Amino acid sequence: MQIENHTIREHNESLLAVHRRKLEYVMEAVKNPEGVLRKLIEFEVAIPSWALGTGGTRFGRFSGGGDPRSLEEKIEDIGLLHALNRSSGAISLHIPWDIPENAGTIRALAAHYGLRFDAMNSNTFQDQAGQSPSYKFGSLQHVRKEVRRQAIEHNLEVIRYGVELGSASLTVWLADGSCFPGQLNFREAFQHTLRGLEEIYAALPADWKMFVEYKAYEPNFYSMTVGDWGQSLLYTSKLGPKAFTLVDLGHHLPNANIEQIVALLLMEGKLGGFHFNDSKYGDDDLTVGSIKPYQLFLIFNELVEGMDARDMDHARDMGWMIDASHNVKDPLEDLLQSVEAILLTYAQALLVDRQQLKAAQQANDVVAAQEVLQAAFRTDVRPLVAEARLRAGGALDPLALYRSEQVRKRLIKERGASGVATGL
Repeated sequence: MQIENHTIREHNESLLAVHRRKLEYVMEAVKNPEGVLRKLIEFEVAIPSWALGTGGTRFGRFSGGGDPRSLEEKIEDIGLLHALNRSSGAISLHIPWDIPENAGTIRALAAHYGLRFDAMNSNTFQDQAGQSPSYKFGSLQHVRKEVRRQAIEHNLEVIRYGVELGSASLTVWLADGSCFPGQLNFREAFQHTLRGLEEIYAALPADWKMFVEYKAYEPNFYSMTVGDWGQSLLYTSKLGPKAFTLVDLGHHLPNANIEQIVALLLMEGKLGGFHFNDSKYGDDDLTVGSIKPYQLFLIFNELVEGMDARDMDHARDMGWMIDASHNVKDPLEDLLQSVEAILLTYAQALLVDRQQLKAAQQANDVVAAQEVLQAAFRTDVRPLVAEARLRAGGALDPLALYRSEQVRKRLIKERGASGVATGL
């Protein structure tokens, strides 16, 4: 289903007077508001195909109803999100969960909704139906050559699908590692993995990027073969200029200084993209900004500073994607909340007075530096984000409109109450 343009216009008209009063105050209070609005309009967050259905844990999965039953319906749902917020114009596919049977038809359907295809994601952390050999003891790191060969061929297949769909990047996340001391020879595991990544890298089209994602633990708990940003940076440095590190906010040990990691990867020209989520304990995959909004702001502060230092295009030179599992929420509402949180935090980071911050840092004025950052963080930028959406043709309050149109109820009526989408 879709929300018609006239419905969005009527919604906006009902909120316009209040919005303009709030916007006027913010526009006078911040520097260069038009520049901030331009950047917000350009900014886009990719939606992963696996996040559109109700997620689950190892204990259970409880569908909320109306889950998309096919890739086509997933594209339709992302089209709905994009119509509401005008910042979700990209879809990231996971293979083999969402293999396009006819790439031309799928690409045309996405274009109909104003969507493009973002990074392609491979899967060597699960055995598929009828698969042999197994990934039980790893994929690219595996001691058996035929398992490594299978993992390489799968990634090459994912690249081929991506070319057909118009994607330009491949994300490789490996569950490879060990659960017990002595299980692995760490050096051999690294060398096997590097050789596999080198073969995959060599198959990339000229204009593609490879993102090597790291994770501190899970599903292996003693070691991970790409366990932290240093290991990922080591792989990508050896692979070449088209290889980059990808940061998932939930893939760190507790209290990791992610903003420092971001700053150093940007300095080295090796930060390729982000998977946004939030967490209390580990890889909780919670709504972006729901637990640690100030940490998210500090990360965006380093992103903006680092990208500007390298004269990067904020919207196009980095891969931005949500990676979450919505266990107890309507997944579309959760995604609307996550995109909103990302845009709000990005806007706050754009408001940081860089000259004042630099002066405070050079003077070792710790108090002044903190005040500069917190002044931006405490600025209510919601009217700016809403105005950017309005100018782009979206809804002033996407979540309110989604609820008033009873979208989930209509999806359940159309698709049923018990379907389970592919993916998490």
